Amino acid sequence: MRFIGLMSGTSLDGLDVVYVDIQEDFTFDLLAARTYPYPELWVATLSSLEKASAYDYALANVRLGHYMGEKVREFIAEKQIDAVDYIASHGHTIFHQPHLGLTTQIGDGDAIAAETGIPVISNFRTLDVALGGQGAPLVPIGDRLFFAQYQACLNLGGIANISYEEGPKGRVAYDICPCNMALNNLARRMGKDYDRDGLTARGGAVVPSLLETMESLEFYRTLAPKSLGKEWFVESFLPLLQDDYATADLLRTTVEHEALRVASVLNEKEIKKLLVSGGGAYNKFLIERIVALAPQCEVTIPDPSVIEYKEAIIFALLGYLRITQQINTLSSVTGARCDSIGGVLSGLCQG
Repeated sequence: MRFIGLMSGTSLDGLDVVYVDIQEDFTFDLLAARTYPYPELWVATLSSLEKASAYDYALANVRLGHYMGEKVREFIAEKQIDAVDYIASHGHTIFHQPHLGLTTQIGDGDAIAAETGIPVISNFRTLDVALGGQGAPLVPIGDRLFFAQYQACLNLGGIANISYEEGPKGRVAYDICPCNMALNNLARRMGKDYDRDGLTARGGAVVPSLLETMESLEFYRTLAPKSLGKEWFVESFLPLLQDDYATADLLRTTVEHEALRVASVLNEKEIKKLLVSGGGAYNKFLIERIVALAPQCEVTIPDPSVIEYKEAIIFALLGYLRITQQINTLSSVTGARCDSIGGVLSGLCQG
């Protein structure tokens, strides 16, 4: 079955689009992929939408759906794709407060379907949250089915999260700490989209008092299942990135904090074989610090297509599982009262 998977992450790198052929034995072929960077207007809108009016939020939801649909049509034409069964879209998360029963991903599925003429599965997180779960992470089902040769899978996206099998509990996963959401915010202060290879961070100095404050954040004392949202970053982490320090020092301290948080999990769980994906896998300095702090762990940086598109590929899988009526959300990961088959199907107009 052939799917287009769409992923828009909290780091605002852009819209990831993949074309994947998924077989019944859970093997897959990545046939085409591309990232469409967001125009400045969309970056500005998505960066501040949680503060907007209900009207502006609703309008952005519809407009982003049409924009995503337009990009899918462009992708299909550019890659000369002639057969797509479904589109599976993560959307873009604006609110994520599962303790209130709330999670929202904008990018209206009906608008995508109307633009493309292809059925769309979206809103993958809401059922799990309604069942008392975190609604995140959702990627671990793909880690289990597609990447079982690794003991654990670490994604260094806007937020760093990890998944692994833990005995009778089954697959366990949770968010660890902010990652590119913080690093890219600091890079933008220097007029850059990101800190290439972590070079600026490498040249900075750790601020001990700031690192201690980061390490003492309450979230890190919370037991899994747990997840982070943009609201937590804005309220709890962003205020720590004060302008009182040089940006290079803020980057260096943030990298050290992220490496310490990741390594603490790798060491505690005795992870020996790790697959790393997400944009942070390209941050050579961050990877070096993780390896130095968890030396027992063999860290694998995969092919660029997996680094960049793993989440979009797995959302295509979530769509496949939804259409074939198989579990795509694990309660062992999210803390919901049962496993579930999440995702809302938007159909086609006739005539």
